[in-house]
Amino acid sequence: MAQLVVRNLENTVKAKLQRRAKRHGRSMEEEVREILRDATKDENRQQGGLGSEIAALFRGIGLGPGEEIQELRGFTMQTPDFEE
Repeated sequence: MAQLVVRNLENTVKAKLQRRAKRHGRSMEEEVREILRDATKDENRQQGGLGSEIAALFRGIGLGPGEEIQELRGFTMQTPDFEE
């Protein structure tokens, strides 16, 4: 197994890591290992754009055929005139 040394870590960050580890019932060292595992587990997953991510969140919410939300490509917004 590899070892990693982190230097110049702020005291506030260390304290937060200790509290987080305590909440999860593990040592601070194990908490940091888990954080690093989580940060790297989806590294090879292809990321979609924001629209694709939003669509995935709401996929399957029960819209029936013909109820799809239309795209507004090429739609020009009319800015309001507040001087009237």
